[in-house]
Amino acid sequence: MQALILGLVAALAWGFHDICVRFVSQRTGILPAMLTVLVTGLILVAGVALIWGDWREVTFQSLWLSALSGAIYAGGSYALYRAFAQGPVKLVAPLIGAYPILSVAMASVQGQPVGPGQWAAVLVVVAGVAAVALFASEEDNGRIKPSTVYWGIAAAAGFALTFAVGQTATRAGAELPVLMLTRAAAVVVIAVMVVANKTNPRPPLKILPLLCAMGALDALALGLVLFSGSLPRPEFAAVSSSLFGLITVILAWAILRESMTRNQWISVAVTFGGIAFLGL
Repeated sequence: MQALILGLVAALAWGFHDICVRFVSQRTGILPAMLTVLVTGLILVAGVALIWGDWREVTFQSLWLSALSGAIYAGGSYALYRAFAQGPVKLVAPLIGAYPILSVAMASVQGQPVGPGQWAAVLVVVAGVAAVALFASEEDNGRIKPSTVYWGIAAAAGFALTFAVGQTATRAGAELPVLMLTRAAAVVVIAVMVVANKTNPRPPLKILPLLCAMGALDALALGLVLFSGSLPRPEFAAVSSSLFGLITVILAWAILRESMTRNQWISVAVTFGGIAFLGL
């Protein structure tokens, strides 16, 4: 139950974070925005981890798993920014939020029992995402780019792997050090991309406060999901946190005035209903 609650709080934080991604990705470069968000989160996490983190529990296994989790998270976040930059939110959010499908698949490969009900929920999620894509394409006269779908799938895969590896790192070490090391690795990856692309790392000053707020929300959400790795049934946190997509869709409708038809609302509800069932 605790892991489920942590995941729901993370979903709320990521929902607000992602609606901001849609806004800033159309006003500045993706890499400068990501670097600012990740560095802000790292500063906040480091301030807590260096004081209260149990660094004596850090093992070599937790170190390399944290680094791997951070690198994957950087890739998944980049794909998320690219997907939201192209939009629409009503397609991208359910697509990325479907990453529990991959979590179920990985659990099955590792020999964990996956019941018929869970496989049925996976099919419902796939059908719901397909319907969202179909209705979104119809409304936009087929103008949705295939690359939007590819980036969304890449983001979903990145988050599924991040949570699996990160929670394993937490069990092998301590929560706060793992979270700090994960974010540090993500910062390094994005910084290398900034240098390799010869990109100006400074975003416009007028959106800097928003980027800092996004960094705090992202750090809170990821920290809650990784922290659940020390709790019973940590996969519940990963599943419930995936409901951030539903929150993002609602915020896009309410704040960005992104139109939604009845069929699209039904498709979104079916998708996240299936995701929620995976956590039962």
